[in-house]
Amino acid sequence: FSSLPKGPVKAHPPAPQFRSVDIALGCSYVTEDVRGLLNAFRGSSSDHPATLVLRGISVRDDGNLDDVTEYKVPQENPVSSSPIIFETSAQSVSIPHAESLLHAECDGEEVNCEISPYSSQRAGEGPCRTSWFMATLQLSRGISVALVLRGPHCSSREEEHNATPHPKLRIPMSKEGTVLTTVEFQSSSRNTSLHTHLGSSVTLDCHFALAPSSSFSSLEWRRQHRGSGHSLFQYQVGSAGPAVQPKVHVDVAELLGSGDASLSLQEVSVGDEGTYICLVSTPLHKAQHIIQLHVAEPPRVRVVPAVVSFERGVTTTLTCNIAGYYPLDVSVSWTQKTPEDDVEIPLSNARFSSHRQSRDGTYSITSYLSINSATAQAPATYSCHVSHVALAEPISMSAHLKAPEQTGSEGLVGGFIATIIFIVVLFNVLRRR
Repeated sequence: FSSLPKGPVKAHPPAPQFRSVDIALGCSYVTEDVRGLLNAFRGSSSDHPATLVLRGISVRDDGNLDDVTEYKVPQENPVSSSPIIFETSAQSVSIPHAESLLHAECDGEEVNCEISPYSSQRAGEGPCRTSWFMATLQLSRGISVALVLRGPHCSSREEEHNATPHPKLRIPMSKEGTVLTTVEFQSSSRNTSLHTHLGSSVTLDCHFALAPSSSFSSLEWRRQHRGSGHSLFQYQVGSAGPAVQPKVHVDVAELLGSGDASLSLQEVSVGDEGTYICLVSTPLHKAQHIIQLHVAEPPRVRVVPAVVSFERGVTTTLTCNIAGYYPLDVSVSWTQKTPEDDVEIPLSNARFSSHRQSRDGTYSITSYLSINSATAQAPATYSCHVSHVALAEPISMSAHLKAPEQTGSEGLVGGFIATIIFIVVLFNVLRRR
């Protein structure tokens, strides 16, 4: 006898469905120009309109792909001024973040695409040669993708003789007038800019993939800041392995197994801020990604004294201590509010100390506000407001000025008057009886 399972049987979620689509991106074809420096001053550009068509890209079918159609090449003979159409096959290398590229326009994302010649390896004379291009894609949310594209090449002299050169690139083009390319090497990063706090851990994302015809050669991570730079991590295939670093780590097993070249940074300090460069190399090509790491630490704010007693003829100084913040820029202001005021009134008579820097790189500053009893109103609330890039909203800390208490001769006079009134009232009551 077979026993039946107790309770309802949990159904496994259906496997995600994938669909092959074409992704067309408007690009600029950027050529090197020996007059580039002169052109920069003249404001001219060597950009040429181009279209990158990623053919047959596998994306997750979320049910919103009904309107996606196959890209149709314009039916016209290209001339030197026509946009260059790069038809790209990625059968051997997957395209990272394909869904984000496909839905960028619908999601309100801006995609910046540039294609430039990488290098050319001549195979004999004539227009037929192996050409290489670099396509760089930047999404406004921070994703960056680099694609090394192998251009068309001739497999025989007859094919070379019959090849029709592209009017702009002077390399073989297809019958439809496009440039046929294949992705041989891709690298990507999810972030071009990261923000973190002191003492935290952060991972700088960098991945790559290669076609079977290419091989991984080396990885290097570099950091640049304020005009100086140095290498953080290096790995060369065939070497003994990277030296152990106390704060940075790359999983070499993941690097060689899945192409995960991400850098883990532990216990972030102010000195870790800067520009990080992930450089992946093959024997023929290099691709790099630049990630800006910003360190920000919110300030601690304290106002002393918290309560002030009103005394005539006395000037009281409130102190607002702002400490432990980074970067340097901070905004400090004071306001006053009495029960008769509907809004806080800005004050302009505050004084400030100079900025002080601690050993951990954070800054501190002190602001002073003097309250003169001759002009101050009591009761009142005095607030110190601090704004900083690491704060979602300003911090406000307050001190309270208490109303004056009746003491000395003022108290005696008040008591004497109250006594006289009581006696008069009592006398009138007794006389009426």
